[in-house]
Amino acid sequence: MDGLWMVPLLLFPLLMWTSSTFVFYFKKFFYVAWMMFLALLGIPLCLLKSGGRDIENMRVIRFMVSHVKYLLGLRIEVSGWEHLQTEGPYVIISNHQSSLDVLGLMEVLPDRCTTIAKKELVYAGTVGLICWLGGIVFINRKKTSDAKNVMADAAKTMLDEQIRLWVFPEGTRNQNGDLLPFKKGAFHLAVQAQVPIIPVVFSSYNNFYLRKEKQFKSGTIKLKILPKIETKGMTSDDVSSLSDKSFSLMRDAFLEISNSVTQSNGPSRH
Repeated sequence: MDGLWMVPLLLFPLLMWTSSTFVFYFKKFFYVAWMMFLALLGIPLCLLKSGGRDIENMRVIRFMVSHVKYLLGLRIEVSGWEHLQTEGPYVIISNHQSSLDVLGLMEVLPDRCTTIAKKELVYAGTVGLICWLGGIVFINRKKTSDAKNVMADAAKTMLDEQIRLWVFPEGTRNQNGDLLPFKKGAFHLAVQAQVPIIPVVFSSYNNFYLRKEKQFKSGTIKLKILPKIETKGMTSDDVSSLSDKSFSLMRDAFLEISNSVTQSNGPSRH
């Protein structure tokens, strides 16, 4: 009986080495648990730094999350940094594949930038609380009128407080190897505030993370920051063409960087 406690210790490395399904669930559980723990540590730091809800707390969050990619065996390669060297407010739009997007987002998140997220996130324990402290703007995706009001308020806040906002225009997670059609909220926001849009494209995660097949291997995420798209002088009549143009540019970049990751990676281990 005394040696029974040794069994899990011996089983763990064996399962990590032989079972991709075990690795998938372990990494998923570890990622969520570690982010919850980091948020628990970060909450008092945010309160000490800013005294409450403040976009400056995103610096704390960015710093605390920066090492997580290494723990999951992920490498993030960024190109187009120069396109983020833009003064004043702007809207960043990017494709959305999974909760792992947070790692790439935090890799390139500019100062005075926060995100727009679904309302349900605020209830995600310590992570929800630190998101609220970081000034994240929560929207109710089920109520279009609510979402529109929030976007109108966000446009005013952007200009009044000189902040940047990161939006996922697909509106939901998508890992089908392509982009979903864009919702118009981010483009109304940019046009209303007359601020530029900066597209940021994440390569496909399919070379290391497959939900259906229960695989979560080591791998590379390529992030490509595209040149800004100006909205000065545009009106709500231009929103559809602005959305279509952004979609086309981002889709081309997505296919290009996803193919280059697949070719350079080859088969990868757990």
